[in-house]
Amino acid sequence: MTTSFITTAIPFVNARPHVGFAYELVLADILARHRRRRGRDVRFSTGTDDNSLKNVLAAAREGVPTHELVDRNSAAFRALGGVLHVEPDDFIATSRDPRHPIAVEHLWRACAADLYRTTWEGRYCTGCEAFVDDYVTVCEEHGTTPESIREDNWFFRLSRWREPVKELITSGRVQIVPDSARAETLAFLDGEVRDLSVSRDAARSGGWGLSVPDDPSQVIYVWFDALASYVSQLGLGGDAALFERYWHRGDERVHVIGKGITRFHAVYWLAFLLSAGLPVPDRIAVHGYLTVDGVKISKSLNPVEVGPFVERCGVDAVRWFFARRCRTRVDSDVTVRAICNAYDLDLADRLGNLVQRCIGLAARVSGGRVPPRDDGLRSVADALPARVDAALEAFLVDEAAGAICELVDAANRALEQTAPWKLVDRDAAARALYAPLEAARIAAGELLPFVPDAARTILARLGDPSDAPTWGLLEPGRELVAGPPPLPRKLYDAV
Repeated sequence: MTTSFITTAIPFVNARPHVGFAYELVLADILARHRRRRGRDVRFSTGTDDNSLKNVLAAAREGVPTHELVDRNSAAFRALGGVLHVEPDDFIATSRDPRHPIAVEHLWRACAADLYRTTWEGRYCTGCEAFVDDYVTVCEEHGTTPESIREDNWFFRLSRWREPVKELITSGRVQIVPDSARAETLAFLDGEVRDLSVSRDAARSGGWGLSVPDDPSQVIYVWFDALASYVSQLGLGGDAALFERYWHRGDERVHVIGKGITRFHAVYWLAFLLSAGLPVPDRIAVHGYLTVDGVKISKSLNPVEVGPFVERCGVDAVRWFFARRCRTRVDSDVTVRAICNAYDLDLADRLGNLVQRCIGLAARVSGGRVPPRDDGLRSVADALPARVDAALEAFLVDEAAGAICELVDAANRALEQTAPWKLVDRDAAARALYAPLEAARIAAGELLPFVPDAARTILARLGDPSDAPTWGLLEPGRELVAGPPPLPRKLYDAV
């Protein structure tokens, strides 16, 4: 069986999770659910980056121990999955999980030939947890002024791996989507690639973090530590059965990340793995940011949580908005009105109303049961799975969702064109309902990765038939379930 290993990034826990990470979590969950639906052996993971200097500084500002702040905020990130009906197979908190230090040490020692200690002086952005060029006076990402630092640290020979990393990307061995993220990465590799500091003075971090093996005066740089989480949760250096299955011999390794950390994944991570002699990821799927009224969301400057959106609009409405209205290759703006309107237009008015009308008509012309089979929409329905697959493969989640909407639109048009409510012949009227009902069944099945609750509601109203995307599996004679509209509108404008 083909394997897929899918991860989100693991965010810093200097504050509670914001809606931007909720977006990433849902995108990764859609990919994982879709691949399981296609019969793959999938492992989907997320977690938190606990060992960051940002977390130490945030705890100091609050006047609490670092472990207290980290544990509290990491728990909030863990709970986010339940809020969004996201189902990861694993959650790794890097300060608590016993698998993590074992794997980090294993990776460090495997990279030993590329590690050396020297003195470095430069400008450091704590928000990025990275050194920046001398000309940077204000970090574009965080709006903060980098601080000048002089330290004696361990360095990784990143310069040695510039060309091998570039070859991975240009050859297509590692795919970076969208093209803009790929181009940005190659532009960086075409410039001066300097060696990378991969440790920090333990005193400056208050001793928080994982010690450099054989050098307790240093803690391992947070990005070396954090990136290793992708393999630590699979047991690298310890019980490596999962590592063998999903990474070393895995068929597909996918990281879903925000655009601000592309370099860390597409350059640093690849270089670490090459140095250690380990397989590299197959795809790095990069998404844009979410904004509220055009302002970028961040945990510290503009902390907008997803909970209020879910409470007002419902989890499926939020998931659908992320999938259908947020385009992964650009930034997207979020409002309650936009979330509700997207759900009403696409799901309530188009799919829910289609099913409600067909079931109501079936009660009059076929005894409330599925009518005799008709293949009027088969060609459109048969093309849908491949369209969804291709769009998700390219990380065009909105296009995958849009393809499902197009099948629903075709079903609504067919219903209007045949107008079974006008037909005198009851048998003809009944036959005109089969294709729209079967199209709704297939659409609902393909919607399961996107909006699982709404999709199951539609399937329940069709008598809980198979959700497989094969035409004709809605058996004639199956009893349909009457009731109120299956997907009630959110009615934002009435509130």
